[in-house]
Amino acid sequence: MEDRVLGRTGRNVSVVGLGCWQLGADWGHVDDADALAVLHAAVDSGVTFLDTADVYGDGRSEQLISRFLAERPGEVMVATKCGRRADPHVPAAFTPANLRAWIDRSRANLGVERLDLVQLHCPPTPVLADDEVFDALDALVAEGLLAAYGVSVETCDEALTAIARPGVASVQIILNAFRRKPLERVLPAAREAGVGIIARVPLASGLLSGKYDEHTIFAADDHRTYNRHGESFDVGETFSGVPYEVGVTAARSLAEVATGLGVDTAALALRWVVDQPGVSVVIPGARNAGQAKANAAAAELDPLAADTLAAVEGIYDEQIRQYVHDRW
Repeated sequence: MEDRVLGRTGRNVSVVGLGCWQLGADWGHVDDADALAVLHAAVDSGVTFLDTADVYGDGRSEQLISRFLAERPGEVMVATKCGRRADPHVPAAFTPANLRAWIDRSRANLGVERLDLVQLHCPPTPVLADDEVFDALDALVAEGLLAAYGVSVETCDEALTAIARPGVASVQIILNAFRRKPLERVLPAAREAGVGIIARVPLASGLLSGKYDEHTIFAADDHRTYNRHGESFDVGETFSGVPYEVGVTAARSLAEVATGLGVDTAALALRWVVDQPGVSVVIPGARNAGQAKANAAAAELDPLAADTLAAVEGIYDEQIRQYVHDRW
């Protein structure tokens, strides 16, 4: 597995990591045994970066990772997130006291004294301009409660604001073949500033796996059922904001490209993210060990040729761009 430096953290991480939202909640039920099997399969396949959050299953994802860390200490870097526990999720909730409380809770859930990386979890946009928030994070770093901090964002403009912050080590943003806008300004700015890019939702909530069609039914507790129109959180987190039927059709076009290369659609989609200059790590999720292994294997594919990259861009321009490009 190729390693890359994760921005200002200075740490090397595998270019394919593991997103651990599925292990907490909101993707249908994953029992503890399957969740731990996913973690072991990913790390056995060379993954050294896990991404979670304090709200994934109200701490369940972090607690499962803690159990894994007890069995395999020192093998991975764990990034978590804070801020979504605020109710209401408003700028005024991001106080130094709340930040400390959220971080202390994650430390307890993960069973560690110091968190490797804490990311503000898609905070309200005004938070990114609040010096007090970042002063509080700097103080927590100075105390040794976290090694580094970053920001997870919804929009490219938010990403650019975060990148300009001198203490921000990494920015997490949605980037996939159906969400290409970060290529224009965000990735170049991150490279220039030495900020790491964590690419999330790389398979567009599974659309880019090529496994779903117009008749697929997702569980009632799966966000792909209950958040299709942004009912619970930003709609861009579900199918990357692409209308489901549109995404299914476009994914078929991508599958044709993948078939021509002799690879799975998901592998092509992940390799596309890995190939984008400025990406530090891509974090596909997995609901079982087989998916975790397949995701990691995408890092072993050769870089995509120019004609393949052009074909992927054409699918975006012709079928997807009008639905997402100007929204995030």
